[in-house]
Order: sequence, then structure tokens, then C-alpha cells
Amino acid sequence: MIEVNNIGFSYLISSQKILNGISFKIHQGEIFGFLGPSGAGKSTTQKILYKILHGYTGEIKIAKKPLHDWDKSYLEKIGVGFEFPNHYLKLTGRENLQLFGSFYNANKLKPIPELFELVGIQDAIDKKVATYSKGMKMRLNFIRAIMHEPDILFFDEPTAGLDPGNAHKIKMYIKQLKEQGKTIFITTHNMNTADELCDRVSFINEGTLQITDTPQALKSRHGKHTVSVLLKNKMQQEFPLKNLGTNPEFLSFINSQEVEKIQTMEATLEEVFLKVTGKTLN
Repeated sequence: MIEVNNIGFSYLISSQKILNGISFKIHQGEIFGFLGPSGAGKSTTQKILYKILHGYTGEIKIAKKPLHDWDKSYLEKIGVGFEFPNHYLKLTGRENLQLFGSFYNANKLKPIPELFELVGIQDAIDKKVATYSKGMKMRLNFIRAIMHEPDILFFDEPTAGLDPGNAHKIKMYIKQLKEQGKTIFITTHNMNTADELCDRVSFINEGTLQITDTPQALKSRHGKHTVSVLLKNKMQQEFPLKNLGTNPEFLSFINSQEVEKIQTMEATLEEVFLKVTGKTLN
């Protein structure tokens, strides 16, 4: 669905390269993530893809068609959830969606009350957005991105500013969008969001892609191939995963006392990122 080949970009006010010849593909129905610290080039890449930034080098194709060749119909095809909510504060939530909905094909629009109920802000539908909390604005931002049933969705830090409960709801709905065949590109520095949602992730650092793979493969490749067993008496020991079920030492240990916890010693995505790039995700 999205093909990016050797994209480079610099802002006019700076000679420093923001993107250094990055290339990647995102398949239809895939959730793809850019994981990296602030200033790594995540948001810049997305802004190029939804045609806010121009003047890049390289080639981009959307649904096998060069991005340059897409006309205004492209805006019907994509939905964007910005990191920082940008609404008309003096309008109500309903009025904001009515305004933005007027830009799209009316036949594809979801009913506004249904959208507000989806993210749990139905009681604020006719309140001015100026009265909304940051979390409510983020949820309004989310439903604005999906209201016209786009084929491709760009989310920049989709759970930022949300409490754990509402963050979970948004992540579950993003998974539902994937099941509907939507192509979803997420940028984040939140390793948990990337781990829970993404089919594949790319680590981006200083405008360069370092590695691309599934979260599970990255964690397995860069972690220990062992399990840690903690007994009720607080005795703890690690055992190799290979031939674990027939390992007499492991079997003897778990039968010696009630087991409290068994966990694999794979790395977290944050640990993998630090190992690969030498940088933290802050």
C-alpha cells in the first residue's frame, strides 16, 4: 500500500538532513510502526506521506501510484491523527466533526453520535471543545481521523495524554481497524504501544532506519533464550529454553516448591532499541 524509496529531506531553515535516504514498505492491512526518540524523523516522514511537507528527494508510491500524481482524492483515502490536537475551541465537539465532515463524501461518514460513543465522550458532544481535557481532545482527534472510513491511517503518538483505560480502548479499536483491512502507520516513542499494536516496526534514529522486523523477532533475537523461575520460597533460577521440558534440573527445581512465576528473559523493545542505536527512547 505504501512504498518509500530512498527519501531524503531537509527543512529550509537548516542544512541538516532530517531524513537520510530511508526506505520501507507497508502492506495493506498491516500496522507498521516507527519507533524512535523525539526529533528522530518520525513525524517528518508522516507529514511527507500525507502531503503537508514537500521538497523531498526519492520516490513514494501509494497503492502503486506516485504520491506526486495523487490529486485531492488522496485526502478521502487517508485519515490523520495528529500528536497535538488541533480543533476549533469555540465550536462544540459535534460542530467540529460537522465542519471537517463537510470536506468528505457524505455517504462514507459515520454518524457523529456513534463516533462520540465509541470513545466515551458522548456526554460532551454539545460542549465547546475549549472545555475538554487533553485526553478528551485526543479522543476527538482520533474519531476525526476515522470518521470518513479512510483506507490508510496515520497516527502520531495515538495514546499520548490518555489514561491507561482510554489508551487501551484506542489500541483495541486500532486493532479492529486492521481487521477491517485498513493500513495503519503509527509513530511513537512508547515501546508498549508499538509492542501491543504493530505487526512490524522500524527503529529510526537521527533520520536513519536502523532495523525493521516484528516486535517479537527483535525481542527474541536480542534477549536471552532462557526462562526465569521464581518459587514461593523466593528461590530463583534461570534455565535454557532448549529442551526445557526434558531438562532434569528444571523439572527437579519446579517440583521442589510451589512455583510463583515463570517468565522468558526476552528483551523489551526499549532494551533492543538501546542496544541497536545506543540511544534511549526519551
